[in-house]
Amino acid sequence: MKTAIITGSFDPITRGHEDLILRASKMFDKVYVVIVFNTEKSGGAFSPEDRLTIARAAIAALPVDNVDAVLHSGLTSDIARELGAKFIIRGARNASDFDYEYNLSLIMKRFDPTLETVILPASPALSMISSTYVRDLLKYGCDLGDAVPDGCRREIVELYKKG
Repeated sequence: MKTAIITGSFDPITRGHEDLILRASKMFDKVYVVIVFNTEKSGGAFSPEDRLTIARAAIAALPVDNVDAVLHSGLTSDIARELGAKFIIRGARNASDFDYEYNLSLIMKRFDPTLETVILPASPALSMISSTYVRDLLKYGCDLGDAVPDGCRREIVELYKKG
């Protein structure tokens, strides 16, 4: 069974993330969305638990059954080992993202030489969407439009207002 993880802060999950998850779900038997957070840092628009709630709502609305979401505050190599994943899926919206992800993949090899990083280019229509963009829309009370998955839109708005 081929298992992959998609790591990120997902603060919050976006339509671009959703696209990446769907594409990975077709390539792997099991995909885990790993919401990584630093216990020593505060901040972010959403708590780690709220990010998990939002991600699970987005995943539940997808037409797949091989994706789940988990929280993790340690090394990516540790959660990959724990989940039995040998692949890390990362998205790249542009050349700068690709360079960053490529360098990160080299560092990951030092932690676990068996982990392979798969970098998928963003779908062109979604390449300008980021979590920062979504947070700005929320901050200024704008409609989220197509920036977030329909399956978690309500959760994002409600949890943002609560926070």
